[in-house]
Amino acid sequence: MTDLRQQALDYHEQPKPGKISVALTTPAETADDLALAYSPGVAEPVREIAENPDNVYRYTNKGNTVAVISDGTAILGLGNLGPLASKPVMEGKALLFKRFANIDSFDIEVKHNTIEDFVNTVANIADSFGGINLEDIKAPECFVIEKALIERCKVPIFHDDQHGTAIVTAAGMLNALEVQGKQLKQAQIVCLGAGAAAIACMELLITCGAQRENIYMLDRKGIVHTRRDDLNEYKKLFANNTDKRTLEDALEGADVFVGVSGPNLLSAEQLQLMAAKPVVFACSNPDPEIKPELAHATRDDLIMATGRSDYPNQVNNVLCFPFIFRGALDVRSRQINDAMKVAAVDAIREIAKLPVPEGVLHASGCNKLEFGKDYIIPKPMDPRLLANVAFAVANAAVETGVSTIDLPKNYMGMGNS
Repeated sequence: MTDLRQQALDYHEQPKPGKISVALTTPAETADDLALAYSPGVAEPVREIAENPDNVYRYTNKGNTVAVISDGTAILGLGNLGPLASKPVMEGKALLFKRFANIDSFDIEVKHNTIEDFVNTVANIADSFGGINLEDIKAPECFVIEKALIERCKVPIFHDDQHGTAIVTAAGMLNALEVQGKQLKQAQIVCLGAGAAAIACMELLITCGAQRENIYMLDRKGIVHTRRDDLNEYKKLFANNTDKRTLEDALEGADVFVGVSGPNLLSAEQLQLMAAKPVVFACSNPDPEIKPELAHATRDDLIMATGRSDYPNQVNNVLCFPFIFRGALDVRSRQINDAMKVAAVDAIREIAKLPVPEGVLHASGCNKLEFGKDYIIPKPMDPRLLANVAFAVANAAVETGVSTIDLPKNYMGMGNS
């Protein structure tokens, strides 16, 4: 662990501090170049944009930019450490946008006193970018912030801790249930955790076919049920009319466990209570709700996923957010709606069923990957994610009327007309 700590610090400090920089895309070597780049030449695109605001996409990089914005109130698993401490994470997010989808990102850390302050700050700068990726904002404030920004902004707003996690979870979950011979509509689901990721995951699973009455959500006080008087408006959506009160009660005969809570909260004895062929997504990082070694030693009939890269079936948001934004930006979508999220789910899960290219096997350090218990979610290095997910998202945006331009001809090589 000490070695990892030092390696991580060196990685962020050398050869120069940080993980991102700005690169020029046009010549800037001669006096003529500078006269075009700035005064007097820059006045011409200014006039064009003033006459028609859509021209900003022709003459600036707005259409390929995302702002990654946080207030640092829920940094990874570290908690509320403030905006400045969130900067390495936001720079990391910008790195992933560039690496996987060639999107230019700018990290912005906002210091604020009230939710209204934060919303006003982001709303006032939103038009500078093609989209806004909200990150590491604690619940329930994150729900209020995202809703307010969606209402006020003309560019897509996406809180990745909610929706990115939900999309990858849903894709993996649908594939896991398929392998286990089960249907989402009939599945009894236990969700340990009731924060932003938990609520978004369950809402998207419902959109994909899960039944709300079959979901048992638990917070620190136990099952979220209708007779509790301490629930916020978001938890109330999952208040189950049940006499069950404990995790053990909920797990009895359950088909699915989703953990977005904390380490080692699911015991071997509790796992034994689940139905035959269970699906366990223990996604707390870095330590899952139950260690895979213990889970597999306890049940030989389960499918297991975690948030970690050193085990099979990693639930990793990078499978989603770069490509969601790529598709949204390329059709100038005004929002990222449910249809676009479901399109991403379907595209991601279908890639896992395709033969895996040799390059992906090599990059993943695997000799073989084949759709089944240990491979229900694609690897982040799979190049098909960019084309397939971006196309699916862009196409859904066009079909649901939230895009402002049509799908480009032969977009992502998919042969559309």
